[in-house]
Amino acid sequence: MRRRDARFITALSFVAFLALSTLLLTTPAAAQPTLPPQASAARVCPGPAGPDTALCHALVRTDVRGKAPGAVGGPSSGGASPNALGNNGAYDPSYLQSAYNLTSLSATNGSGQTIAIVDAYDDPNAEKDLASYRSFFGLPPCTTANGCFRKVNQNGKQGSYPRRNGGWAQEISLDLDMASAICPNCKILLVEASSNSYANLGTAVNTAARLGAKAISNSYGGGEWSGELSYEGSYNHPGVAVTASSGDGGYGVEFPAASRYVTAVGGTTLIQASNGGARNATETVWSGAGSGCSAFVPKPAWQTDGGCARRTVADVAAVADPSTGVWVYDTFSYQGLSGWLVFGGTSVSSPIIASVYALAANTASTTGGSYPYSHTGSLFDITSGSNGACGGSYLCTGVPGFDGPTGNGTPNGSGGF
Repeated sequence: MRRRDARFITALSFVAFLALSTLLLTTPAAAQPTLPPQASAARVCPGPAGPDTALCHALVRTDVRGKAPGAVGGPSSGGASPNALGNNGAYDPSYLQSAYNLTSLSATNGSGQTIAIVDAYDDPNAEKDLASYRSFFGLPPCTTANGCFRKVNQNGKQGSYPRRNGGWAQEISLDLDMASAICPNCKILLVEASSNSYANLGTAVNTAARLGAKAISNSYGGGEWSGELSYEGSYNHPGVAVTASSGDGGYGVEFPAASRYVTAVGGTTLIQASNGGARNATETVWSGAGSGCSAFVPKPAWQTDGGCARRTVADVAAVADPSTGVWVYDTFSYQGLSGWLVFGGTSVSSPIIASVYALAANTASTTGGSYPYSHTGSLFDITSGSNGACGGSYLCTGVPGFDGPTGNGTPNGSGGF
């Protein structure tokens, strides 16, 4: 990374793999934390998505290949693994809870709450890999046998699962592990859609709500199109917190994050701090996070920003930068990657936020993404960084208060949810 009068950060752009480009931050260099080198990462769901279909938003680090526990660069069960590319470190449950002031809540809350993970296709190793992740990091078992874990198809049946898909299987592992990391006492419902069509994914969301989930995470999306309003109803479940990742392509809006009925979740670069401050982390806008003005979805009453005539994305955010990524365990090998892997993308942030909703156990008050707007005092305000070019406005730039890439901010405990 070079420095002249201002800092530059690299932004991820996507063809088949991610290339690097450079973006000028709009705040002075002295105000910025030290950013990590940028990781090599790739989509696990290559695109582009066509109309009526979605892609998952997981990015897997290609410079970290199945490091063994205890090895240099591998996960450590003794505490938070330092996130530094020098040893290919990544964040574990302990650090993620600490960074968002959730440690006590994660230990005591969540019992009786069910987080649903909605994804496409089948991960045949989902339960086995989840057990490995939770066991290694000292989280309580979550299995079919003890009633904590349940896997169903889009119609709610255990069995008759969709065809297998390696990329979506890695997405599933990521989502299950992040739900476990933030709310280890929650039950987890995995609903596998028959395909990546919005018709099937929407059916899976409806099934998750019907089966009692109080938080539903959707780590997928695609570019907006004129027919998206016809699918909004699948995400409309009052009293259920439905989250959707904002996308990994930088400035621009995707569906279902654009829906009025979801909490649209943007992304940050989360940097482990050792400065003795009140928080052991600093955050900036992640350059890959999606944001902006919807082209089709009407503005909900609880959004009052003046820059968009229609729905503004995002509402809140959490870590998403693969350069400050998270540990995931997956053995359904895809692209030659298996075992302990490091992931980023707004596929990380969506299940994190869904899990914070579950910790708060307050979803009866949930109407779309409205709740954080009236509880900003319980969020970390992200005030620096950019995800693209939008004339320097808040729609693509981290600013005090509400902004596009991170919405109202990131969790500071569960009071914002």
